[in-house]
Amino acid sequence: MSGLQGRAYLVTGGGTGIGRACAERLAVDGATVTICGRTPDKLAAAADRIGEAIGAAGSPGTVAHVVADVTVEDDVAAAVARAAEPLGRLDGCVANAGGGGGLAPIARQSADDFRRVLDLNLVGTFLTFKHVLPRAVAVGGGSLVAVSSIAGHLTHRFFGAYPAAKAGIEQLVRTAADEYGAERVRCNAVRPGFVATELMQAIPRDSAIYASYVDNTPLGRLGEPEDVANLVRFLLGDESAWLTGAVIDLDGGHSLRRGPDYSMFVAPG
Repeated sequence: MSGLQGRAYLVTGGGTGIGRACAERLAVDGATVTICGRTPDKLAAAADRIGEAIGAAGSPGTVAHVVADVTVEDDVAAAVARAAEPLGRLDGCVANAGGGGGLAPIARQSADDFRRVLDLNLVGTFLTFKHVLPRAVAVGGGSLVAVSSIAGHLTHRFFGAYPAAKAGIEQLVRTAADEYGAERVRCNAVRPGFVATELMQAIPRDSAIYASYVDNTPLGRLGEPEDVANLVRFLLGDESAWLTGAVIDLDGGHSLRRGPDYSMFVAPG
């Protein structure tokens, strides 16, 4: 695949896991990358790690970081402006920031927690797209990628607002793709399954939950952050120039079967 030198991207939630892997993949391929998140220490450590990968690859890419909460519009606007500074342009983004809430049946979900999860996942992606889209239009086209989840279309019992938020992201992406296609801006989403990130380390490897993931995955293994990063790289590059409005399953085939079993974490009643 051709390099990304001369292009700039923002990666939200770039301090760990999928976000960090995406940022590293883009920077190693020559892009000017800015990562953002809420935790300064994690961002700094991620930037150092990505910088080492850039150096080892002999790449012209760069990485910078900025503290930002994607649920705060002023923070998002500032992060987008920061990402555009080095090259005077912004070619797209990876809207990756997100997270879940407490595990409980719908009737026992807290309304405040439900709104918080919607805000972090769906509203955060909306704000990122809102401020990146005009930048991509201004440079004659670009590519925006949102990170959804298999929970966006496959039932995940007890996950509260998380599946609804991810489903909302997917429809947001389709709508943005339709609205901005004439401006040569492409918008796509990725649906990862169980990816071996820091967040998923909380699931014991000898538990029924873990077994439910593996048993329902035809390829028989967990995903790695680099699996997602490679697909995101394709979606941001010219190799996918005729692809927009797509939501792509990346889950080892898990979406062919059924969602995970988290009932061991949920009190009866």
